Amino acid sequence: MEEEIKAEFERSGFSIDEEEEVLKKCLTFSINFKLSASDLVSSWEVYYLNRQLSGISVQNAHMDGFLLHLQNEQKEVVTKEDPHLHIYSSNDVDMILNDGHEDTKEGFLGTPVDEEIIYSEFSDFTPGINGKSTSGKQLKPLSNHITPFGQRKTKFMLQLSFNKPPGLENSIKEDNFESLEDDVIRRVRQSEKCSLQIHLSQPEPGCRFMYDRIEDRFNSLEDRIIKYTNALVASGLYEEPMDPTVASQKSVFSVGMVCCDGEGRLNEKSILLQGSVEHSGGQRVRLDLQKLNHFSFFPGQVVGVEGHNPSGHCLVASKVIDAIPLLAPSDMGLPPAKKQALDQEFQPSPPSTMLGDLSLVIAAGPFSTTDNLLFEPLVELLAYASRKQPQLLMLLGPFLDSEHPEIKKGIVDQTFTEIFHVEILRRLQDYAEFMGSAARVILVPSIRDANHDFVFPQPAFDIHPSNLKDQISSLSNPGIFYANEVKLGCCTVDILRQLSGEEISRNPANGSSGDRMSRLAIHLLGQRSFYPLYPPSEGVPLDMSLAPEAMHISSIPDILILPSDLAPFVKVLSVGRKIDGDEQSKCVCVNPGRLAKGIGGGTFVELNYHGDLDRTSASIIRI
Repeated sequence: MEEEIKAEFERSGFSIDEEEEVLKKCLTFSINFKLSASDLVSSWEVYYLNRQLSGISVQNAHMDGFLLHLQNEQKEVVTKEDPHLHIYSSNDVDMILNDGHEDTKEGFLGTPVDEEIIYSEFSDFTPGINGKSTSGKQLKPLSNHITPFGQRKTKFMLQLSFNKPPGLENSIKEDNFESLEDDVIRRVRQSEKCSLQIHLSQPEPGCRFMYDRIEDRFNSLEDRIIKYTNALVASGLYEEPMDPTVASQKSVFSVGMVCCDGEGRLNEKSILLQGSVEHSGGQRVRLDLQKLNHFSFFPGQVVGVEGHNPSGHCLVASKVIDAIPLLAPSDMGLPPAKKQALDQEFQPSPPSTMLGDLSLVIAAGPFSTTDNLLFEPLVELLAYASRKQPQLLMLLGPFLDSEHPEIKKGIVDQTFTEIFHVEILRRLQDYAEFMGSAARVILVPSIRDANHDFVFPQPAFDIHPSNLKDQISSLSNPGIFYANEVKLGCCTVDILRQLSGEEISRNPANGSSGDRMSRLAIHLLGQRSFYPLYPPSEGVPLDMSLAPEAMHISSIPDILILPSDLAPFVKVLSVGRKIDGDEQSKCVCVNPGRLAKGIGGGTFVELNYHGDLDRTSASIIRI
């Protein structure tokens, strides 16, 4: 039989790696599923094409997936013969032994359970902001192997924590539910409702876009250089900048934008400084970085440079100012008309003890695994939030991912808008109704959303949930809002990953490499822009003419949310120094990761913020 299977594979043009192991498993499959050699190879060809495998070799690593494919084929055949037949699996056995199905329990918001969250072996550690435990050991990733979402053995695992209070690892508020009878559950006790204010949500839904001209792009970049220059001069620490292209033996101070002399990646030999029209006519000069002990540059970065240009062709830099000094701690100078209060008629002024305190759960899409569009990770996230009762549930796109295989192939039988309303909004409305009027949900779109405008900056979703307008809100991308007077900023474009690919840096001579993720995030705050990179990364539809103020960060937010494909983290950023003192401004930067990764689950963040960062705690939870 093994020889027949081998001959069939060779007849179909396939070679076999680890022949003995592969043929032994194929023989087992053939016997268990009652397949002839030709039928087995035919099933392999279907599996090979569906999975889009590369190469023509049958490998031992493919056998587990091939077995699952054969099981699904067998199940479809049996189901067609008897549609009312239930095929029992290991999940059914667990349900019988445990008197209930684990997935079913957590899948319905109206059926809360007393099950404790299952944490990983790292729950005894309290990692620092660099991912190291207090004992100095580097935390290793849980596993490189992705388990299919429906086959997870554990639900929620604590991957990393920041300032986790002792004794709260497994705490679930048992008094949130009161049972009248065994199967009758009262409504969740309402928690304190947080105040909510949206700051300058632009552009508006339905706006026209992609009409920007070269003039608009030039004016936007020039405006950035001028604002940066004015801020440095207003601080009193720097003099009026001079033209860096003029030959001079004296040290000069100039301000300009970092750019590359070609189309390739930026490096130390190709870096140029482009001055403003006012001070240098927009001309460029080459930068010499040899005298700098450390630096970090990327295209589009606006910097102040002290140095001398003896020849007129090269500015030898001796000092670089890559961050605007902190002039004010908050948006005190903004007119009141630029702040839109969403809940004045729904929520009375909260007590002063609640201001500055906020509990929230943050998750970024995709919200469905790549093998289906059932949105199982979203269902379990809402079940988790219904138990933990955060004041704010923040969901960042993509919600309907344009990179999802079924979306790319166009095999869905509904419009993208219908899927969004049925699978996303309806579930969020059920969550809001279940939790009561105190629950808040914020949606932030992504340029990867198939049902939304492909432009950046991006307008908010045009949603009007009935009777829930004060609970479910949408924010522009990027956006800034206030919750309990805590300022939050967010951007769903993966700027961290894009900066990581474009940045060049030199570490200090003392050998300390620093924290690269913190450095990349600090660039956004130092440049006062959600997207300081220029030219933009490939695939980012940047429109310079569309609400350029939407990209501006007027002051340092308390919480900065930057979803990225890079490793999830929660870090405290120390940004600059205030002019009137040595105090550094603090900002909590959060990358929640992706809620779904491939066919498996991803991560999200639970954050309890307090004005005092020593009392602020956060957990990165793997789902």
